[in-house]
Amino acid sequence: MRPLWLCWALWVLPLAGPGVAMTGEQLLGSLLQQLQLSEVPVPDRVDMEELVIPAHVRAQYVALLRRSHGDRSRGKRFSHSFREVAGRFLASEASTHLLVFGMEQRLPPNSELVQAVLRLFQEPVPKATLHRHGRLSPRSARARVTVEWLRVRDDGSNRTSLIDSRLVSVHESGWKVFDVTEAVNFWQQLSRPRPPLLLQVSVQREHLGPLASGAHKLVRFASQGAPAGLGEPQLELHTLDLRDYGAQGDCDPEAPVTEGTRCCRQEMYIDLQGMKWADNWVLEPPGFLAYECVGTCQQPPEALAVKWPFLGPRQCIASETASLPMIVSIKEGGRTRPQVVSLPNMRVQKCSCASDGALVPRRLQP
Repeated sequence: MRPLWLCWALWVLPLAGPGVAMTGEQLLGSLLQQLQLSEVPVPDRVDMEELVIPAHVRAQYVALLRRSHGDRSRGKRFSHSFREVAGRFLASEASTHLLVFGMEQRLPPNSELVQAVLRLFQEPVPKATLHRHGRLSPRSARARVTVEWLRVRDDGSNRTSLIDSRLVSVHESGWKVFDVTEAVNFWQQLSRPRPPLLLQVSVQREHLGPLASGAHKLVRFASQGAPAGLGEPQLELHTLDLRDYGAQGDCDPEAPVTEGTRCCRQEMYIDLQGMKWADNWVLEPPGFLAYECVGTCQQPPEALAVKWPFLGPRQCIASETASLPMIVSIKEGGRTRPQVVSLPNMRVQKCSCASDGALVPRRLQP
């Protein structure tokens, strides 16, 4: 059994020190610890080319993503009005569709994206068509709809990242919603001028095998082959105006951080595709918004310093954090397979002023 002090040290490992940004080495250390590995594995390229992420692994990853989004948006208020961006089907092949959204100037300046929601209208299946497919049980009448962010690299190759996934029934119709916040976050990290946002939507069987149903072929979304404007896909962007809700503790993105900047949370994106150790090992995500705590804190009066001499100078630190879900490749018994892991304390949720790691009473904070 580990000593208590060692367990505490391991728990706080992912967190950066006061005012210090997270490093790739720190992220790597946490991942190795979570998988109980002593060194970075080197996956076989042939195995990776043949590797397919099963539906249940994708579902587990998406569930953790949704939980992470819920933790991050909890307690935040949406602006009174949100922006809708109309999209269109750029291409369709079999059960895979490519959606495009023009995003320039859609996100207001000095704002924080709280949630992005993709809305697709599922058309009703004609009764005659359902009859031709015979009697479908509730399970066989379901299909899995998966949304991925598609990035076209500079060399012309494509990279997709899993964003959301859910089950739909061929007996239902109406608007279906998907959380695509991560996709918009990824898009925001692209260099300007940014291309349109591309989302790849695929409809697949929920179950495989000889008895699998072909019901997924019956799932159609409005405006596929229809005139523009009729039930076309919609993207809802919910944002916070930082000028009105500055109490959220985010830095002003248009103001440089100086010695006089009060403690705040600054956006920081970690690009996993730029780290060699993550190549062919980390399958999802391609990167993430980690944030960091920057700025200075008001120090208590000398009278309090005398009363509480054990408290050191107040520093700007991460007081609330969230986990980061990942899909990595592991090798067991000579086979390479994908596995979902959740790394704790990877995203900074809130920055506060504290003395030597102990939060100062609220009345003393500026």
